[in-house]
Amino acid sequence: MSAGLQQYFFTSFPMGTLSVNTLGSFLIGIIFGFAEKGVLVSADWKMFLAVGFCGGFTTFSTFTHDNLMLLRDGQMAYFLLYTGGSLLLGLCAVVIGYFLTRII
Repeated sequence: MSAGLQQYFFTSFPMGTLSVNTLGSFLIGIIFGFAEKGVLVSADWKMFLAVGFCGGFTTFSTFTHDNLMLLRDGQMAYFLLYTGGSLLLGLCAVVIGYFLTRII
């Protein structure tokens, strides 16, 4: 999916992977939030959805490959932005997803 999204961005910055990983983090936050509330998601389903589905949807290997390519191509600014942005956006997305379940 990230490769499909990437075609819409005219840059070497890996927006496709960043978008997919951020969305996956948001979904994990929602899954864990609902599971903690005991709504819709049992412990088994929580693990299946978070680790299985979201784990397959997002990918650390693509993230690391993207970083390697940025470093190889000498794009240090993109490397730092992508690495830091991925961490920050991922954490924000999981927190937003988690707390969104609190108000639902």
